[in-house]
Amino acid sequence: MSDDQRNEMHNVLNMAAGSSCSPLTQSQCDPAEKKHRKELVLFGRMLHKRHYVSGCDGNLSVRMDGDRVLTTPTGMCKALLKPEHMVLVDLQGRKLDGHLQPSTELQMHLTIYQRRPDVGAVVHAHPCVATGIGCAGMSLTEPICSELVLTLGEIPLAPYAVPGTPALSESLLPFIFDHEAILMQNHGVVAYGQTLSQAYLNMETVEHSARIMLVARLMGSQKVLDTEQVCHLLDLKAKRRAPRAHLRAENSNSHS
Repeated sequence: MSDDQRNEMHNVLNMAAGSSCSPLTQSQCDPAEKKHRKELVLFGRMLHKRHYVSGCDGNLSVRMDGDRVLTTPTGMCKALLKPEHMVLVDLQGRKLDGHLQPSTELQMHLTIYQRRPDVGAVVHAHPCVATGIGCAGMSLTEPICSELVLTLGEIPLAPYAVPGTPALSESLLPFIFDHEAILMQNHGVVAYGQTLSQAYLNMETVEHSARIMLVARLMGSQKVLDTEQVCHLLDLKAKRRAPRAHLRAENSNSHS
């Protein structure tokens, strides 16, 4: 994360910290929940600042525990979010707390949580270049950039489905398990990760990779990495992740 992003995060968290607990319920004043509410405000504003959303577009959510999710509300600009605007729901989408209604695309988030117990946050947005590539019926599966191979790998394209309907979740099912981000044809992008920060950064990676792909195609000389080069990068990626997986396993065992 860049210095500018860290400074922005610090400023937004300070602003959110100024909110008193008076308009919040007792559960909303729980320290862990307050932290997640502030983070949803932060990354919602960052999505808006980077023009990944406009108007009331986009939605974000965080898994609170095994069966509760904190989500942004429907019909609200992400630049204007406040901690008390967030809505608490269960994994079936039933509202548990909050005076606003949850995102109309909540089911998409819940489907990802249900299929991926390791996922702790989901971000949906409409970054212009990545969304445009999806509207052209294209995916980001060609290895044209080493960084994409080392981070998200292939970013598939899910077929079009009407937003906010069960069909949208169904269109994502073949891709959720093996990927951390998915292009949605004629719609946008959904990215997810263990934390909200990681889910947001995955969204940034998608848009950055889409811009690189667009420039390469406009130049008319796209050079795709060959099989040997991709295999070398995948080996490097596996070596980088192995120590992290070992540490996660040790941490899990220490708390069991």
